[in-house]
Amino acid sequence: MGDVEFDRRDGVAVITLSRPDRLNAVTPALVEEMHGILDRLHTDTEIRVVVLTGKGRGFCSGMDIQGGDPGSAKSAEGRVQRLYRGISRGGEVVAKLREIPQPVIGALHGPVAGMGISWALACDMRVADPTVRFVSPFTDIGLSGGDVGLSWLLPRVIGPARAVEILYRSQTLKAEQLAELGMVTEMTGEGGDLDGALRLAEELLGKSPYGLRHTKELLNLSLDAPGLRQHLAVENRTQTMAFFTEDFVEGLTAAAEKRPPKFRNR
Repeated sequence: MGDVEFDRRDGVAVITLSRPDRLNAVTPALVEEMHGILDRLHTDTEIRVVVLTGKGRGFCSGMDIQGGDPGSAKSAEGRVQRLYRGISRGGEVVAKLREIPQPVIGALHGPVAGMGISWALACDMRVADPTVRFVSPFTDIGLSGGDVGLSWLLPRVIGPARAVEILYRSQTLKAEQLAELGMVTEMTGEGGDLDGALRLAEELLGKSPYGLRHTKELLNLSLDAPGLRQHLAVENRTQTMAFFTEDFVEGLTAAAEKRPPKFRNR
C-alpha cells in the first residue's frame, strides 16, 4: 500500500487516505488502491463495519490537479478518453462504497473538497470534528457540480432545494451548518472524529449482521431512481467536457491569483 492505509480491528476495517502532505488529494494510484480494498471487502465476511478517514489535517481535498491538467499525461489514449477514464474510476469508488455490504462510517476533519465530498456522502454515516468544512468550488472554476456522484448524493441527503443553493453558489459549509443540515451523524471535540467513528462502529457491531447488511441494501435500492450508475455516466461526460472549456482555465487561473474569475461562457 502506498497512498491508502488499511487496518483490521476485530470486525472493523479502517481505511485511511494517506497523502497528508497534499491533504489526501486523490491521484489515479490512490483510486486504484481504493478499488482493490473495496473489492476485497465486498466478499470479506469477517469485517462487519468500515471506517473511512484521512491522515493529517484533512479528510480529502479532491482530485490532485497541482501537476496540471489530469488529462495531459502521455498515453495511447486521447485526452477525452484519459479524463473520462480517470473521472469514471473515481465515481466507481462512490458506487462501491455504497455497494459493499458493510455499513461505512466517514470520520471527517479539516477540508472535505471536490471528489472528497462525494466519497464522504457515499458513507452511510458521518462523524466529524469542529474543523470540518465541505468545499464545493465547481462553478467557481468552470466545472459542473456533477462530480463523481455528488449531484445524485447531495439532494438525497439534504433535499434538492438546499443542494441547488450549495452547488450553484459554490458554497463552503462549516461544522455548524453541516450539523444543521443533518449531513453528519455525530459531532465530536477537535481531533475526536476517528475515535467517535470507532465508537459508533462498536455500537453497530452489536447489531444483527444480517439486519445491517440487508437494511443497507434495501435503503440503497429505495434511492436508486433513476439509478446511480446511469447518473454517473451523465456526470462523467459533463465533467469531461468541462475540462475543455476556456472558463475552466480562467477559473483555475483566477483561483491561483486570488481574484474573482471572469467567465465568458466559452
